[in-house]
Amino acid sequence: MGPITAILFDKDGTLFDFHGSWAGWAAGILDQLAAGDGARHAALARAVGFDPEAQRFRPDSIAIAATVEEVALQLLPHLPATDPAPVIDWLNAQAATIEMQQAVPLAPLLDTLAARGLALGVATNDAEIPARTHLAAAGIADRLCFVAGYDSGHGAKPAPGQLLAFAAATGRAPDEVLMVGDSRHDLIAGRAAGMGTVAVLTGTASADDLSDLADAILPDIGHLPGLLDRIAAR
Repeated sequence: MGPITAILFDKDGTLFDFHGSWAGWAAGILDQLAAGDGARHAALARAVGFDPEAQRFRPDSIAIAATVEEVALQLLPHLPATDPAPVIDWLNAQAATIEMQQAVPLAPLLDTLAARGLALGVATNDAEIPARTHLAAAGIADRLCFVAGYDSGHGAKPAPGQLLAFAAATGRAPDEVLMVGDSRHDLIAGRAAGMGTVAVLTGTASADDLSDLADAILPDIGHLPGLLDRIAAR
């Protein structure tokens, strides 16, 4: 890993704590979609890997790294609807209303990183509009020079399109960029793009789940300044 001049973050599970942000929202969404039908509720929960009793996503949940289109297609067989488009639109609209829980205080951390001269961006498998809504609500939209969702024209992770678009937009070589994420999708994309990969444990994956793809594993993104110091000292 050479000198680092840019950091690209995943959003959910990385900037924002995954369970703290999405579990309560998911429970409410499933309640609305089930409309009082217990069997349907159970089927919908199984389809997206959500445990209603524990109020948590299972580690293998499709919702952790999939796009909203992929989630909608899993839900559709258990709904009266047959067209995924309205379901996708509804899920995106509902997602934009969620109150995200920051993994660490984000504004001061991003200011610290920017003060080092680092370009900062976000690449998410969420749609771009709700992603920008979440970033604005957290007060960090102006700290980011690049935001891409799965629908921004660069594809979705684990393909590297979003990551390479960030490198191009910021004028960085891929090996100058750290891809920071909480899922294998994030790290596979980082490896495919030729970037350094940093795993954080504020999603649902464990260190063992991510260690084969990560150049470094951190408890959360608040430990990035220390990691950057160690990289610079090599």
